[in-house]
Amino acid sequence: MSNVQFSPSRRTLMAALGAAVVVPGLASPLHAAEASGDTAAVAKAVEALRAAMVAGDGKVLTAVLHDRLTYSHSDGHQQTKAQVLDELAGKKSFASLALSDQTIDVVGNVAIVRHVFDSVNNLPEGKTSSAHIKVLQTWVKAGKGWKLLARGSTPLKA
Repeated sequence: MSNVQFSPSRRTLMAALGAAVVVPGLASPLHAAEASGDTAAVAKAVEALRAAMVAGDGKVLTAVLHDRLTYSHSDGHQQTKAQVLDELAGKKSFASLALSDQTIDVVGNVAIVRHVFDSVNNLPEGKTSSAHIKVLQTWVKAGKGWKLLARGSTPLKA
């Protein structure tokens, strides 16, 4: 084994440093555009879920909920996809449902969505209740669309 040492010239070092600075800068607009497109797609999926929950639209709910869904409520109980569909599909569980203060952070094939969830819930005998909760959702990219994989919530003070 020889004892040859590599001693780069100042010019070589400056070229390498310049490439290290420039190349990521060239890739960033493409990555930002892709992330922006994914962010918009996730926002569209979140809105589709919200509208389907209000309408009781089982077809849309089935499409946007992941088969391995874990749906946790603010009281601590959890549901699977089948249980959420049983509770919402074909029913008018919500008189209204609004989301606010929403943020979406896309990391590869995963999106983290946070928002405030305000609803008026339809109860038996024409009664209603309301919810004011903070929600954290995890969405995964599935094919060309996004599916809700996990959801957790916690109560907020009115």
